[in-house]
Amino acid sequence: MNARLGVAARAAFTLLLAWLVLYPILIVVHDAAASDALAAFASRPGEWRVLWASVWISVSSVVLAAAIGVPLAFLFEWLEFPGRKTLGSLIALPVVLPPFVGVIAFLFLYGESGFVARAVQRLLGLAQPPWRLQGAGAILLVHAYSMYVYFYLFTRAGLARLDASMLEAAQALGAGRWETLRRVTLPLLRPSLAGAALLVFMTALGSFSAPYVFGGGFRVMTTQILATKLNGELSLAMVETVALALVAVLAFALLRRTEGDDILTALGKGTAPRRRPIRRAGVRTLATTAGWAFAVVLLLPHLTLVLVSLVPYGSWTTETLPPVLSLVNYRRLFSEAERLRPLANSTWMAATSTLAAVAVALAAGALVGRRGAWQFRGPIAALLALPWALPGTVFALALLTTFSKHDPLTLRWVLVGTTVLLPLAYLVRNLPVTGRAVLAGYRQLDPALDEAAASLGAGRWATFRRVTLPLLKPVLAAGGSLAFVAALGDFVMSIVLYTPDNRPIAIEIMSSLRVSELGVAAGFGVILMVLSAAVLGVGVRR
Repeated sequence: MNARLGVAARAAFTLLLAWLVLYPILIVVHDAAASDALAAFASRPGEWRVLWASVWISVSSVVLAAAIGVPLAFLFEWLEFPGRKTLGSLIALPVVLPPFVGVIAFLFLYGESGFVARAVQRLLGLAQPPWRLQGAGAILLVHAYSMYVYFYLFTRAGLARLDASMLEAAQALGAGRWETLRRVTLPLLRPSLAGAALLVFMTALGSFSAPYVFGGGFRVMTTQILATKLNGELSLAMVETVALALVAVLAFALLRRTEGDDILTALGKGTAPRRRPIRRAGVRTLATTAGWAFAVVLLLPHLTLVLVSLVPYGSWTTETLPPVLSLVNYRRLFSEAERLRPLANSTWMAATSTLAAVAVALAAGALVGRRGAWQFRGPIAALLALPWALPGTVFALALLTTFSKHDPLTLRWVLVGTTVLLPLAYLVRNLPVTGRAVLAGYRQLDPALDEAAASLGAGRWATFRRVTLPLLKPVLAAGGSLAFVAALGDFVMSIVLYTPDNRPIAIEIMSSLRVSELGVAAGFGVILMVLSAAVLGVGVRR
């Protein structure tokens, strides 16, 4: 009887996930195929150009991120020099900036009216700004800055698990350093590099903030979908959504095939290579100086955001640096209840969606995470991962389409215009982060612990509360903190699904920029950055 109840529970849970994750996508595919917009999409060269732009921007982002992140990982993992640990942490700082806040920081720093452009204009005596930060180049610059961290962290993790004996064996057979790197080290790192490439490609393909702010006349499919929707061509927007989803799924499948599960067995069997100290004083000084210089460059967007937040409205016009600094913007933010409402909205929506995502992940772990619970394990794991494989714009439009119609027989209700739809979108988007973390944590639990608790008279609920849950706290803290930060700073789905009653902080930042309240926008960005860093810090310590 218990076995039958377990199978029924797994089947019901799979149907719930399918309704949350897969059903909205199928609705969009059906509506797109049933409309005349498919022929319109196929006959417009501009649509194909936009789709191709999304692909090559994503591929270029992978190349640039790898060119920065991989060498840095080798530098900080294999060499020993003064300040290595501190610099190694600072190198990962871009991950603290939510995507939209990072884009705004770049605008303040490198935009045509930013600090760097003003300094160059004053230095060279130019009548006009020396450049305009727009187009594909600007998008790639932001992507390279924000996404190299994935290659850096993944490669460092791979190098830390590398077996030093394999490198020693290659050198004993006469292979030089470069030959060993090319024929041994890099092949062993293939799973880490493929994982980072997959993450960067999918993130760049779904990127909305950088193309929205810096794109100008250059469009990618994420911004094209929003523009088409705002023009009232919802059927065409559905076709564009399906086209982007197909590209995402195809890229996901191709990149996953390159990971090579067989190579994972070569990692982690021995001791990682020892870091080699830089013995030449001049080279050591040069490496340390270059490392700190690079760290300062990475910190500039953060510092710029803080500096602009201290500039009173209307006090900074043509000067290179702001002539007046004060806390007036923060006083306005914390003294006007209406100003703080978007922050409160984002906080409660992020907290609610994160708690719901953690609850769904715990349910998935309890049903299929244990060894021997194989029924429906594959479908549940696939459904939990699917939102990560598709851009946020795709899910936003899919949820908008699905829940704009009242038809209980087809499990559709009108949620458009309510405060429920946006937290629901955050929940769906957070499932991969929390779900995969909890499933991995469950697989590491020793079944003997449950047996010991049962032998001592503990029931299932007592065992879960006093044994399983404490052991899962690290993965819950890690997955929950990442999910909360992602929802807190979300701009992609928010701009499609928000209502006046749940207006989030990212939309408030954009509105402040539109009315030239740069200090207020930067103040919101600083608050968001500090809050994100605090939550991630707690997650890391846990």
